[in-house]
Amino acid sequence: MAWRVDMTGLALFILCFISTFLGSAAIPLCTDSRAPLPPKTPLSFCSYNGSVCCDAKEDAALKKQFESMNVSDPACSSVVKSILCAKCDQFSGELFRINSQYTLPALCNGTVSKDSTQSTNATSDFCSNVWKKCQNVPIMNSPFATSLKGGPTVNASSTKLTDFWQSEKDFCVAFGGSSGDQQVCFAGSQVTLDSVVDSPPKGLCIEKIGNGSYLNMAAHPDGSNRVFLSNQAGKIWLATIPKAGSGETIQLDESNPFLDITDIVHFDSEFGLMGIAFHPDFVNNGRFFVSYNCDKSKSAGCSGRCACNSAVDCDPSKLVSENGAMPCQFGSVVAEYSAKTGQQSPSEAKSANPLEVRRTFTMGLPYTSHHGGQVLFGPADKYLYFMMGDGGSRGDPNNFAQNKKSLLGKIMRLDVDKIPSATEISQQGLWGNYSVPKDNPFSEDNELEPEIWALGFRNPWRCSFDSKRPPYFLCADVGQEQYEEVDLVTKGGNYGWRVYEGPYLYDPLPGSLGNTSASTIQAIPPLMGYNHSSINKNEGSASIIGGYYYRSNTDPCMYGRYLYADLYASALWASIENPSGSGKFNNTMIPFNCAADSPISCTYTSGNPLPTVGIIYSFGEDNSKDIYLLTNNGVYRVVPPSRCNYTCSKEVVTPSSGNSAPSPSSSSAKGQFGFVKKAIILICVFLLAVLIS
Repeated sequence: MAWRVDMTGLALFILCFISTFLGSAAIPLCTDSRAPLPPKTPLSFCSYNGSVCCDAKEDAALKKQFESMNVSDPACSSVVKSILCAKCDQFSGELFRINSQYTLPALCNGTVSKDSTQSTNATSDFCSNVWKKCQNVPIMNSPFATSLKGGPTVNASSTKLTDFWQSEKDFCVAFGGSSGDQQVCFAGSQVTLDSVVDSPPKGLCIEKIGNGSYLNMAAHPDGSNRVFLSNQAGKIWLATIPKAGSGETIQLDESNPFLDITDIVHFDSEFGLMGIAFHPDFVNNGRFFVSYNCDKSKSAGCSGRCACNSAVDCDPSKLVSENGAMPCQFGSVVAEYSAKTGQQSPSEAKSANPLEVRRTFTMGLPYTSHHGGQVLFGPADKYLYFMMGDGGSRGDPNNFAQNKKSLLGKIMRLDVDKIPSATEISQQGLWGNYSVPKDNPFSEDNELEPEIWALGFRNPWRCSFDSKRPPYFLCADVGQEQYEEVDLVTKGGNYGWRVYEGPYLYDPLPGSLGNTSASTIQAIPPLMGYNHSSINKNEGSASIIGGYYYRSNTDPCMYGRYLYADLYASALWASIENPSGSGKFNNTMIPFNCAADSPISCTYTSGNPLPTVGIIYSFGEDNSKDIYLLTNNGVYRVVPPSRCNYTCSKEVVTPSSGNSAPSPSSSSAKGQFGFVKKAIILICVFLLAVLIS
């Protein structure tokens, strides 16, 4: 029976590896990484409510699987059915630990972390209950077989738990799981989470540390206090961020940009250098990517197919000129550049080679607006994400955002490390030098654009991954005239435009083409947002600016909240997920003010309590996870709330300076987490040594 000991060790090692190195986030996701959705028809076998990970066909397949097991004992039959139906749970991706080869959900074993938000039924030892009810019950085609856990195949006639597992302990080591921070376990019924009392922050305190006007900020990949800043005209600078509370300003040499491509960038109100992204291995390879707009009438390099083409039933010759420009005169480009290193490492480079390494992507635009343009690398998968709007013109008249043969109104996901040959690019109909990740949702369908990761956007303006929980990928999407929204972007997700504008049905303009009915799609509603009627009543319009999850200890009362704002800087929101891990957010508009000792004095206008920060273009985040506002009149950094006389019970104020240090609860928790993680790693190493010895 030596293999039984090996199986126990193997199961422990797998659990160690997953919890320590892969991480997890109890966000509603299915096992294929897609978002759960309300079923079009109620499930008949698995009695799950709300959004689920099964449709009627999958529900019927689970019923067929259950019937093939021929479980005669009623008590055992009930728990086995519930376990099979866990595939339909909106948290099935976490229950089945997405990145592993689990065939069953993690069964609650009674160990519940104090940080867990899972409903108290997770405190029950459901795994023990399964063993007690089923240990001597024959189960045909058993999902509890040791072979499914990497162990040897036993006699084909084996059907009972006791045929496979020596004891309850062995069984629950293999199939048990705890409900802990960012994890859930299965307790025999649909997973529910507990809400907590939320006290919104009193306000957000900022300081002005620069006068420049920038559209993008990217933290230097070397982990230093340096950032890259770019403006819309086509310049990128390498800047040094001063220490918080030092009274100093951003240091950069305006006359010596890191890269200047103003000669090829078409710069206008909605055109320019739109995004920058540095390769995850930039410190070794010096690669970075720039997204910009070009003008065919002025640049020979502005070539490529138009997004309006026969494949999407669009004829450029039938489009009307807009703002004096012909259809497809302007294009969206993603180009790769390289740091100028010489004998230096990329981290020491002070400039980049002005000639592009290769053209990653080029596409002609049918109109003169709504082309997004942000680029960023996924922290977990290392792929390049490219945000593209619906192409412009009011109401998406060609319904590009819902057309899966079009890349307009989409978020794309590209592999820029695997460069195909020219022949492969032509055969696959790609738009440049990249490959399509095999797990993209439409990569296997030759009739659809394989680059698509998610669809149904009007103009995604600023997306970010949560640095603590990478599956949380949030994008703000600019509305038409009614609603501004923030979406939780998932694999293959459809976010509604032009069928919906936020949570509201949208009525296409007369003469619009390619109408899509709400009954034919499953649109994922926004997490948060606001109505135009509640903002900028005088101007009559608004545009959302997506931000970041706040993960700095500078303002401990803001930690874990998602910050976003309105373009006109008339409102700012701090939203928190409640219950934690549920995908449901409490949305709170908060005041903001400027510290009296700001390195650069802020300005105010009569009758307005808010500082005049100008038009907010974007948010930024540095390597310390401090958050910045990039506006048309300067750069502002979030600082300790006490500097604006905001109270925060978690902030420890130093009387001599008035500045704050990280709260004891935050810093001690971080230290304890580090100790626990090191201990887990040591245990995993020990177990691995035992397994391979």
